[in-house]
Amino acid sequence: MAGGSESKQEEEALGNLIVHFQSYLHGGTSSLLSTLPTLIVFPVYKTVFRQQIHNTSVHKAVAQLYREGPVKLYRGVAPPLVMRTLNGTLLFGLQDTLLRQLPPSSQNVISPKALPALAGFGAGVVEAVVFTPFERVQNVLQNSQNDSRLPSFKSVLLRLKAEGIALGYYRAFLPIAARNAFGSSLYFGLKGPVCVAVAEQGVSPMASSFISGTVISVAVSLTLYPLSVLVANMQSQVGGDVKGVIACWALLWKSRNRSLALLYRGGSMVILRSCITWGLTTAIYDRQEKRSG
Repeated sequence: MAGGSESKQEEEALGNLIVHFQSYLHGGTSSLLSTLPTLIVFPVYKTVFRQQIHNTSVHKAVAQLYREGPVKLYRGVAPPLVMRTLNGTLLFGLQDTLLRQLPPSSQNVISPKALPALAGFGAGVVEAVVFTPFERVQNVLQNSQNDSRLPSFKSVLLRLKAEGIALGYYRAFLPIAARNAFGSSLYFGLKGPVCVAVAEQGVSPMASSFISGTVISVAVSLTLYPLSVLVANMQSQVGGDVKGVIACWALLWKSRNRSLALLYRGGSMVILRSCITWGLTTAIYDRQEKRSG
């Protein structure tokens, strides 16, 4: 009897491990499949980046990229493609793991409906720790002012290494952690309720997931867009006078003439990109979760 009990416990443990692993696998797969739209809309992303850095109109940003030519158009595309796949693996998997690890007593303090958002917040913090170096390299590569000094991917890595961990690879970590944590919290907190509300209108499950991912991405992108602008400006420069987060924000706000309209330049393109990628990611992930039971 004891042997049978131990065998049953081992089977249950193995089953739980498989369930835990599936969330990582499904998150990575859904993000991998959405990398094609990421590749297609990368010129849009780069246009937004130039607007964030140089405070130019979309027409001037496009003209600047056109003059640089198609070879430089996709300079810096590798980090976001790698990030996109690994990001989904870590974000969905870790959020599911944290959600399962929350003690039952936490439901006495926090509403059960808020627990996915809490787990998402924790996953976002870990995500920032892992992916800040990727974002730093990406932003340095996309800044055309660095082309002559840092012409290759290897040269960027060597220069950032020489700068040290904090100023090199982890520049702007605090705003990235805030953006990712709150963004993940909003996504996982709203994902279920929005999907249910859409499904009640008679929409198919996959369409409901896509619409919910799209709607949430709009809300998250618009809310946290200023932090993305701050991060881009802090991370795109290498060397020079290094300022803290508050000082950088003050300079950024002053450079935008203290105007929200100028601060949100490129925001419409961020919505377009997010709608495609997060709508697809959410739909594919939910479909895989339902198939696995």
